[in-house]
Amino acid sequence: MIKAGILSDTHLTRVSVDFLDAVRRCFADCHVVIHAGDVVDVFTLDVFRDKTVYAVHGNCCNLSTQAALPQQLEFELGGFAFGLTHGNQFGRQGKEIESGLLAHFSQAACLIYGHTHKAVCHRAEGKLIINPGSFQMNCRYGNLCTYATLEIGKELRGAIHEFPAR
Repeated sequence: MIKAGILSDTHLTRVSVDFLDAVRRCFADCHVVIHAGDVVDVFTLDVFRDKTVYAVHGNCCNLSTQAALPQQLEFELGGFAFGLTHGNQFGRQGKEIESGLLAHFSQAACLIYGHTHKAVCHRAEGKLIINPGSFQMNCRYGNLCTYATLEIGKELRGAIHEFPAR
């Protein structure tokens, strides 16, 4: 069994003590971390140096992060194919983005995106679709601060979690 932690839209230019604490509490038992973009500064990913990391840049990332991270990524975990992107190239709303993902990553069993700051975990056309929402200390637009976990075994099982209270 592989356990992955999924986050997006951290929007950080520096790592705070609160962020480090949240990362430790939310992803301690995860072998893999997947970041669906808008990390802003690629050095933020250094907090996951003890894990396997898959990450893409988003529309709010600085130029060095855009150069260091791809816009989209295809990878395999536990025998399942994954498609990962921030999603902004497909539209602004979740339904538009998901339509784009389904067409673009047609061979993937799991599609992961961010951008909307709205968490979703559901199946469509036989694929697991996950948007972890926004992993921020102060979420915008009235959304909850959320992240996702994914268990990869004989099947894929995803779950959305609300940001833990201190």
